[in-house]
Amino acid sequence: LSTPVDMEITFADADQRKHVDIKIDKDTTENYPLYLDGESVIGKVNIRLRNGKRLEHNGIKVEFVGSIGKQLFYDRGKPTEFLTLSQELAAPGELRQSTSFDFEFKRVEKQYECYNGVNVRLRYFVRVTVSRRMADLMSEKDIWVYSYRMPTEVTNSIKMEVGIEDCLHIDFEYNKSKYHLKDVIVGKIYFLLVRIKIKTMELAIIRRETTGAAPNLYNESETVTKFEIMDGAPVRGETIPIRLFLGGFDLAPTFRDINKRFSTRYYLNLVLIDEENRRYFKQQEITLFRRKGIALASCISNFFLISNVRSS
Repeated sequence: LSTPVDMEITFADADQRKHVDIKIDKDTTENYPLYLDGESVIGKVNIRLRNGKRLEHNGIKVEFVGSIGKQLFYDRGKPTEFLTLSQELAAPGELRQSTSFDFEFKRVEKQYECYNGVNVRLRYFVRVTVSRRMADLMSEKDIWVYSYRMPTEVTNSIKMEVGIEDCLHIDFEYNKSKYHLKDVIVGKIYFLLVRIKIKTMELAIIRRETTGAAPNLYNESETVTKFEIMDGAPVRGETIPIRLFLGGFDLAPTFRDINKRFSTRYYLNLVLIDEENRRYFKQQEITLFRRKGIALASCISNFFLISNVRSS
């Protein structure tokens, strides 16, 4: 049966508010109004009757919802609603003409940032429901939320070692372990012992998404970016400086055990490949966070810069 009404949700300050484009899947991008923790969500619900028909209902309500839903192809399940605020718009009765209802959710706590991952989605949305005897009528409209929660602990430099006894000893040092999303990763590679014929060296940023709870955990890793930092055999005592601009990549903050449903972590992954195509790995977790007041990065943020001081 066709729906007897058209329902539309609009936000009061949508024209003045900043919007963000979010990639929903490979071929789809959606545009959402941006909200912060503690901001009110104000708007209007427009219900238009079709063909002048009346609509009997058992009540009309509007809700502000925060939910976490799985996107696993084998286990979509029902989303978990960790936040639900409800307002009654109309008592049971009859709509005889098209009607608009105002709503206002004041100073809403939005404790998490929105996230659209490989297997999980965290979203905030307004939902209007017209209760009926046969089947409820429902409409939803999403917003996007940024969170500016800074790491509290001290950020220390990172030192990693890649070693094979009597054959290879490399130290890799990063300037810190926590970076904002427009930051620059600065590091150096020290070759202390090289008795293996190294062909190339790669550095990658890996995003690892974990969904579910033990013992039913599902991990999905994807490479955000990967690039070659050395081509050719290094020599003992050589040093290679690294500069990686994060602003040009599609990154979200680190999420840790969000509502006991999912985590998203980032790792720097160093890979050495010798002339026999054997691969040597070293991985180190880093923390990413969104910092308030960071302007859009200049065009230099749209690519990485590698400084290689080796003489040709």
